[in-house]
Amino acid sequence: MIELLKEIILDFQNTVLDTGIPRHFQYKPVKGKAFVCIGVRRCGKSTLLYQIIKNIAAQGVKLENVLYINFFDDRLTEIKQGNLSLIIEAYYSLYPEKKGTEEVYYFFDEIQEAKNWEQFIDRILRTEKCSVYLSGSSAKMLSREIATQMRGRSLSWELFPFSFSEFISYKGINFKKLTSRNRHLLQNCFDEYFLKGGFPEVRDASAKIRIMIHQEYFKTILHRDVIERFNVIHPQAAIQAGYRLISSSASLYSINRVTEYLKSLGYKVSKGFVSSCIEWFEDVYFLFSVKIFSPSISKQNANIKKIYCIDHSMVTSVAPKILGNKGHLLENMMFTYLRRHTEQIYYYRTKKGKEIDFIWMDNRGSRYLMQISFSLKDPATRKREISSLSFAMEELNLQEAIIITYNEEELIKVETGVIKIIPAWKYML
Repeated sequence: MIELLKEIILDFQNTVLDTGIPRHFQYKPVKGKAFVCIGVRRCGKSTLLYQIIKNIAAQGVKLENVLYINFFDDRLTEIKQGNLSLIIEAYYSLYPEKKGTEEVYYFFDEIQEAKNWEQFIDRILRTEKCSVYLSGSSAKMLSREIATQMRGRSLSWELFPFSFSEFISYKGINFKKLTSRNRHLLQNCFDEYFLKGGFPEVRDASAKIRIMIHQEYFKTILHRDVIERFNVIHPQAAIQAGYRLISSSASLYSINRVTEYLKSLGYKVSKGFVSSCIEWFEDVYFLFSVKIFSPSISKQNANIKKIYCIDHSMVTSVAPKILGNKGHLLENMMFTYLRRHTEQIYYYRTKKGKEIDFIWMDNRGSRYLMQISFSLKDPATRKREISSLSFAMEELNLQEAIIITYNEEELIKVETGVIKIIPAWKYML
């Protein structure tokens, strides 16, 4: 095993890295703490680690001082059972002179695949002269439990598929200057982003290939990241639950309804099983639940929730029936935009039962109301959306709210304040 690890280490050090497009990802490594990047499968975590390696190499660090291991490598089965110390042994058998004298940069990709990785990382941070960079596709790497096991020796950062601004950077468009030409280019680029979504691998794929890739992601996430990782006792029921929920993106759902749906298909499952499925889907950054806005935690938990997918275009590839509801797709896209910036996202229901798509809070605790409507050209839709926001603004004592549209812009004064109608592409920039 040592010889295999030495080969893997040397192969990487002699590889020309494909560092892709720089991500708009603000992070700051802290001395003595492991850098942890978390996100859904295929969102670009490995490429981000390559970019970090390129940056430290540009600062004069020799590639001999970089150790990179990807735990999705099927040759590492023995190592993944918990024999992680062999990695360090293999590295220093190659470079014995570096031990204790030179800083070594450890990069461990998808480390959640290995058993007892937390104790291993904690130990090397305490005993080795090193910096540690990790990636993983499990929200548990953000949890208090992990923080306790790591004894405070890690800082976690979330990575999502490409945002609209990252998609524009890939296209080489300057979005900071809204000239008439750039505006036209940005609108065309948004049309493409709305169709293709943010997964890096589908940016230049044909429609057929894009759908195939998304469907493969869906299957792999459910089989590898959920069913295998959590040892699911009803795998087919979990797959059907995943399909049901992604088909309901940007809609309300309840544990009872999903349970009844699975039972109608012949699966003998409990509400507890369905609840676990949703927790698993959220853990691997596949789906996200949004609760009702309320100061009462029990009320939040008792009310039905809304569901969103990690990528709006993936929704259309897996559940094509939703293609006709562009409003739901736009809402899903805006959710992932907001989620990149905050976890404090809820939906709101006024005292008169009118629903607002999002109420979210920034890190200062300020609250913002946002309604999503693909178009306000229909008078009835326009009246409904403005009326709902006006009621919510009055109840929450807010003087401003936003309606996100596909490509309409306006400023509306109401009794309670101002409602800004903003195109999604412009708001996201």
